[in-house]
Amino acid sequence: MPVLALSALGKDYAAPVLDDVSLALHAGEVLALTGENGAGKSTLSKIVCGLVRPTRGHMLLGGQPFQPGSRRQAEWLGVRMVMQELGLVPTLSVAENLLLDRLPHRAGWICRARLHELAARQLAKIGLNDIDPATPVARLGIGQQQMVEIARNLHDDTRLLVLDEPTAMLTPRETAHLFEQIEQLKTRGVAIIYVSHRLEELRRIADRVAVLRDGRLVDERPMAGVSEAEIVSRMVGRAVQVHDDRPRRAAGPVLLSARGIGRATAVRDVDMDLHAGEVMGLAGLVGSGRTELARLLFGADRADRGALQLHDGAGGTRRIPGGWRSPMQAIRAGVGLVTEDRKSQGLLLPQPIRVNVTLSDLGAIARAGWLRFAQERGLARQLAELLRIRARGIEQPVATLSGGNQQKVVFARWLHRECRVLLLDEPTRGVDVGARADLYAELDRMAAAGKALLMVSSDLRELMAMCDRIGVMKAGQLVAVFERGQWSEQALLTAAFGDAAGAEIPLSTTPAPAGPATHTPSVPSQT
Repeated sequence: MPVLALSALGKDYAAPVLDDVSLALHAGEVLALTGENGAGKSTLSKIVCGLVRPTRGHMLLGGQPFQPGSRRQAEWLGVRMVMQELGLVPTLSVAENLLLDRLPHRAGWICRARLHELAARQLAKIGLNDIDPATPVARLGIGQQQMVEIARNLHDDTRLLVLDEPTAMLTPRETAHLFEQIEQLKTRGVAIIYVSHRLEELRRIADRVAVLRDGRLVDERPMAGVSEAEIVSRMVGRAVQVHDDRPRRAAGPVLLSARGIGRATAVRDVDMDLHAGEVMGLAGLVGSGRTELARLLFGADRADRGALQLHDGAGGTRRIPGGWRSPMQAIRAGVGLVTEDRKSQGLLLPQPIRVNVTLSDLGAIARAGWLRFAQERGLARQLAELLRIRARGIEQPVATLSGGNQQKVVFARWLHRECRVLLLDEPTRGVDVGARADLYAELDRMAAAGKALLMVSSDLRELMAMCDRIGVMKAGQLVAVFERGQWSEQALLTAAFGDAAGAEIPLSTTPAPAGPATHTPSVPSQT
């Protein structure tokens, strides 16, 4: 008997977003659920977990009718979900978030020692032994928060676990811990729905794959023997370009430099040059300082030492001691940032697409202090079509879009601004392979136009496919920079984890000429 059976499930809003989906999931099985952004994956997951009520169809859980009226009711029946958007309470501690519905208490008082003991056990399940349970969640990086969210849902009474893009912000080490836990859950008979755009992950852990397109189930088959190209073809219905063998772009003049830039211990005296016409990647473990460095380069945080140097490309240099005073100063100087946390830092969620995509440069669509709405609407439509934003129209509130389409809106804002230097922190988080190809094409266009791009990503494959140089952060330091043709996944991981023997890792920041490099740096072996 299936753990979960879906029959002709459908959901309508202004138009159908899910239609006639029938699936069955058995104990100890991992079902990979994939499709383009807006294909209905999150809607289907939320229906199963009680966050959304279906318009039609029905569900069975263990052979019994199943229609949870709330997430709490679904969890009471053993159905849990790790959502793409975090649901933690930032003002509470890690321990309080993990055990919010079952805080240990005595005579009305919380037993702190017992709370922290139970929380430490829960964190250990996902390999988070280095996080203090008493730490407020707001102090954690977004990747660590994602790990806490996963740990919160790993309960012994779980019958069905839905994971919606669980590794979007995780590094290989955290992902490996998660996969180990998934294997343990399978042996206990837990059924798992795994929603992801990372097809290499799906092929690694899934038993079956189901593909949604435009709200309908277009394919369902065993994962064994299925290639990534076949899955992509069913998802998007068109060929998607792969960039793994691209030549190195020619590096132009330096546009932005950091010299000894730092902030406490989060970023420690980093030297870096960003060149016109080049994409530089930034890799590292969660907490290594990648995001913190990007924020310093944008003025979102104030540096306490070092300086930035802004170059005009013609020999002129402007030195900014201590870095930008504010993001507005950076924006006026031609520096933009695609933030890693679009929900709280990148978007005005109640506002429509039109407002969000034009927000970065209102002066371009204004005359004598008044917005020209016809021009604003035309520009918004152009950007929405360029990035293939799936929406009912440019007046649709951003809060109602899928996560991937929200990310496209953030990206579109900086296409409108036309920055000289663009910093991208996890720019394709939660974005499907088809939309990702669209974003990559825009990055190629910007690099070809002489922009300098810095891409922070937890996905090494993405960095290796798109970048000309990849820097590696560790404990707030830039410990290595590899040229295209010199790196390997092993070398990048070795630099990120560091050498146990304390050997020095080579650092080279001088860009190579265009074309593949032939020299391979001597990087210590990973122990």
